[in-house]
Amino acid sequence: MDEEFSKLIRRINPPRVVIDNNTCKDSTIVQVDSVNKHGILLQVVQVLTDLNLVITKAYVSSDGGWFMDVFNVVDRDGNKVRDEEVISYIQKTLLSDAFFVSPLRGSVGVMPSEEHTSIELVGTDRPGLLSEVFAVLADLHCNIVNAEIWTHNSRAAAVVHVTDDSRGCAIRDANQLLTIKELLCNVLKGNNDLKTAKMMLSPPGVTHRERRLHQIMFADCDYEGTGRAEWVNIKDKNLRPHVSVMNCIEKDYTMITMKSKDRPKLLFDIVRTLTDMQYVVFHGLVYTGRMEALQEYYIRHVDGLPISSEAERERVKQCLEAAVERRASEGLELELCTEDRVGLLSDITRIFRENSLCIGSAIISTESGKANDTFYVTDVSGNPVDIRTIDSIRQQVGQSILHVKNYSSPSPKPSQDSSMGVLFGNLFKARTFQNFKLNRSYS
Repeated sequence: MDEEFSKLIRRINPPRVVIDNNTCKDSTIVQVDSVNKHGILLQVVQVLTDLNLVITKAYVSSDGGWFMDVFNVVDRDGNKVRDEEVISYIQKTLLSDAFFVSPLRGSVGVMPSEEHTSIELVGTDRPGLLSEVFAVLADLHCNIVNAEIWTHNSRAAAVVHVTDDSRGCAIRDANQLLTIKELLCNVLKGNNDLKTAKMMLSPPGVTHRERRLHQIMFADCDYEGTGRAEWVNIKDKNLRPHVSVMNCIEKDYTMITMKSKDRPKLLFDIVRTLTDMQYVVFHGLVYTGRMEALQEYYIRHVDGLPISSEAERERVKQCLEAAVERRASEGLELELCTEDRVGLLSDITRIFRENSLCIGSAIISTESGKANDTFYVTDVSGNPVDIRTIDSIRQQVGQSILHVKNYSSPSPKPSQDSSMGVLFGNLFKARTFQNFKLNRSYS
């Protein structure tokens, strides 16, 4: 559909966004109605998750060329969304011409940055890798403005935004960029990288950081043998995602049912995976509980056909499992809050390495000269960290600087019921959520 025709359709059938704080007692309802186009579901979900809103329930329908989504959302504290600025932003963004007319991109509203250089990394995960990467960047006088690092299935990926320390802006010298690339590739390769380690510069203005991390790891085929390495040490196998992919012959859809541990941004990760794999969600239901999330989708490929081969069904299943597991923040959460300086991350990750801690994922951010960094750590075997080790590290770096977040005894097991019934009871003659015995919503 060309842009002029899209504008005409929009004028004839303008989109509608309704934000309702009255109908539901414990969440805000966001309803979006518009002409359908490929990728619009991902764009709507991305707008909500980028505002740190938690989607507790969702209903999706896009048959007949018309898109209708209903989301129940709360803020990160579990309260209704009452901030008028947030409500106004949602309405203005979802009703803007650019949102509905522009082609699908990696992000909504992200503009090219002149302030930093965006570096993408992928390689074999190993203890101390992040420490070595940050040490190289510090030695090359690169200041890390923000970054996100994921590890999955023995692979590590990162998107890192850096500036030239002497000038405080993006690095533009071609020789300096070449040196950074060569040294980081050497670090990523290690001694026996069976896959090719890569360091790339992100294309300006088209990258949503979290979506880009998914794309990097997908291109690296981290989904092959999904989750085997990560889950070996987990005693409760029910924490693993359960994904079923089958054809619904009477309706000419492929049906996907999923049951997994709930966490923030789970819906974004699943919808992103299906969209980037060129599948369209025609119907969907999402329900989250305190411990579990249940999702069901009826999809076709963009060519209008359901999945036709067992090999592709298995590939979709593996990719969705990987999408759930990549962002699963396993390990002890540590928060670093202090004055930012070049070499700070190199120092703190070196201390982690010297104390035999492995970083499973990390979110790095700076604002107004302050560093606010989050690390999820385990021991070298992937087991929980001895809290005495953390106490020793905190004494070394300063107890007011490094904080332990959400530390508690092991959480209760989720429901043992593994039923994966179809959720569209009236439309597809299937069971409802009642069999899943879910508790109060978490995210």
